Amino acid sequence: MYVLIALTLVFTQLSLLAFGGGNAILPEMQHQVVVIHQWMTAEQFSSMFAMAQAAPGPNMMIVPLVGWHVAGPMGLIVTSFAKFGPSSIITIYALKFWNNFKSHPLRAKFEKALKPITVGLVLVSAWIIAQASAQNILLIAIVAITICLSLFKNVHPVWLMVIGAGTGALIL
Repeated sequence: MYVLIALTLVFTQLSLLAFGGGNAILPEMQHQVVVIHQWMTAEQFSSMFAMAQAAPGPNMMIVPLVGWHVAGPMGLIVTSFAKFGPSSIITIYALKFWNNFKSHPLRAKFEKALKPITVGLVLVSAWIIAQASAQNILLIAIVAITICLSLFKNVHPVWLMVIGAGTGALIL
């Protein structure tokens, strides 16, 4: 029972911090799950994140996976409601409030200022996941090649996952 309460508290707090999208809270999620509560290792978290990204659907599929890993089906339910419930309710009311200021000049400036913050938070998330994932020279090379192919060759993510997984399966 304690674990379900802890999951609820952690993921409710993350829900309220998820400003700029789910990936913005990955560093804090990883810190809570791996360092604070020690529910899994950094490698396990990284693997779950990769699996969640490979699955169709929203990019925050890691939330129910963590819940399942920690406390089975009830953990999945608790983490899902705790993460997606509060932020959804706040978003509904914030959108109603925000629409009152459609023509206000500060609205556009505020939105413009939030974009680089969101990018920075996503980059921190990527860095934390990369650190946990790339533990030897081959894995570091896979990360680097993936970045290059994504940025410079515009290779579709599905192909990058197939190539990376295939390389890992053949060599590791």
